[in-house]
Amino acid sequence: MRIKWFSLVRITGLILVLTYHFFQTKFTGGFIGVDVFFTFSGFLITALMVDEFARSTDFKLISFYRRRFYRIVPPLFISVLLVLPLTYLVDHDFVTGIGKQIAAALSFTTNYFEIGTSGSYENKFIPHLFVHTWSLAVEMHFYIIWGLIAFIIAKLSRRYSKSSDISVLVLFRSMLFVVALVFTIGSFLAMYFGAIGLKDFSPVYFSSVTHSFPFFIGCILGILTGIKNHIHAYKWLTNHCNAFLATLIVVLSFAGLVSLGYTMNFDSLNTYQGGMYVASILAGIMILGARLLHDHTPNLNEPRWATFLADVSYSVYLYHWPLYVIFSHMMPNTIAAIVTTIVSIILSALSYYILEPVIAGKPAEAFGRVWTWRQLGLPIIVVAVLLTVNANAVIKAAPQVSSLEQSLLVGGIYQDVDKITNTHDAVLAAAKPKTNNGKADKSIPAGVSIIGDSVTLGTRNYLGAHVANSSIDAEGDRTMNLAYQVMMNQQRSHILREYVVICIGTNALNDYAEQTMKLVNDLAPGHKLIFMTPYNQHATASWNSTKSAVLERQLAKKYDFITIADWDKAAAQHPEIFQGTDGVHFAGRHAGDVLYADVMNQALKAAQNTPAK
Repeated sequence: MRIKWFSLVRITGLILVLTYHFFQTKFTGGFIGVDVFFTFSGFLITALMVDEFARSTDFKLISFYRRRFYRIVPPLFISVLLVLPLTYLVDHDFVTGIGKQIAAALSFTTNYFEIGTSGSYENKFIPHLFVHTWSLAVEMHFYIIWGLIAFIIAKLSRRYSKSSDISVLVLFRSMLFVVALVFTIGSFLAMYFGAIGLKDFSPVYFSSVTHSFPFFIGCILGILTGIKNHIHAYKWLTNHCNAFLATLIVVLSFAGLVSLGYTMNFDSLNTYQGGMYVASILAGIMILGARLLHDHTPNLNEPRWATFLADVSYSVYLYHWPLYVIFSHMMPNTIAAIVTTIVSIILSALSYYILEPVIAGKPAEAFGRVWTWRQLGLPIIVVAVLLTVNANAVIKAAPQVSSLEQSLLVGGIYQDVDKITNTHDAVLAAAKPKTNNGKADKSIPAGVSIIGDSVTLGTRNYLGAHVANSSIDAEGDRTMNLAYQVMMNQQRSHILREYVVICIGTNALNDYAEQTMKLVNDLAPGHKLIFMTPYNQHATASWNSTKSAVLERQLAKKYDFITIADWDKAAAQHPEIFQGTDGVHFAGRHAGDVLYADVMNQALKAAQNTPAK
């Protein structure tokens, strides 16, 4: 039995996810589309379980697993094989460690693989092509556990109904409800408390334990409403509802989800302490509204386009992310989003309407004719073999470490060497003979102290050789408050040099202005300060990194001891050095090294003509 208007729920989830991935800086909370999918899956699976038990007083676990396998696994295999040939269109770095990514995707462990590798949609230098399959892992874990629980409860219901006046179906529903409620509360509380104190929320976002509550919210709704078999409360509700009210419920819940998509943020604690829970509740309300609308529109058919998009939504989800990662590094973002959507829908339709049924041994109807394994079996096998050979070649040729990561590793080694040198210098400075007045010599050392983040770390070897008399302290994910700590430590140790270059801002937090002013105010007299403005190819005016650059330029106008090294402006004029990168790092590209050093040296030259603090 197909419920009309459920397609609207699937489409809503898909729109939220795609919009988030395509326009992440504007639609910052669109990741809740996954929670819509989770809630709907929990609802549909549980409602069908109830219907099956009502019909036969049994739940066939193996049949359930088999249906889930054929729905999830073949499209996943097909998408992996079809995506890999497209990786030849982009830089080789994009397939770094691709074998491990594929293994995680096909074994439904991507969520824990990404936790282990500190993965995220938002902070990867080069995003994993299959990071989005984390949700399939959580979903598969849910199916395995919930199916087993339903199987056990079905047996217990039959056993206890014999010695009770309660019907076997009521027992089945009641026990499912209690377990689902406990799991909902437990999972949400695990996310709520697990998020406290985290700077990176990926572990609680990806975990099957902390992110399973949307499924169980859907389960509760499925138990209460069902598909064919309804409880009395739902019958009362549908009798007191009408098509207009049901439509209003769907529209308002959709509006609520879109509103959350605009206001929620991946890096906000509120997202994990209620935001996603609210999104799941809204998804449940939308499902209920669609269910009621079905009952009150018996003579109205669902639009074909809605049915089509709902049918291919799962496969579109599979294709869109790797295609977008590839296309967005070949063309402007908006065009990449359009091309990704079109290609994803075409491949998904091919997969859903032809390949999947034929592979499962069923006839497929497409292009006005019926297709069977007898007709398509040989071509499918030949293409599958060729794609498998290609996949093997891509995996074998894939680097284990990207050029950017190599540059950062090398930079880190030099960084460690310099730390030893700086410690040595600090000891010597402390042991300097005292002057005639009995005080230690605390004169400011000549030269340049460079304090930077991962961009600086990636080019530190070249930078050290081309910025005269410089020391470099750079580290990945460094924010302004951490740069302040480095500066103050060097200042207290009397090894902070005359010219202080701050190359921070790419990872700017909400307190960037406060931290920047703290650094400016606490810099000791006698120094000259140079701010290297941060650059991010994808940043808009609303980003903290952009705001940080604006603030730094304003400070240079206000204080005569501050000079700007405008990397943001210079980098924007040379997009070629960021081709095929994350738009922030250029590590490993000589042209980027040269430009970065030139911008810094020009600022240092200009600072020679300014007074010290």
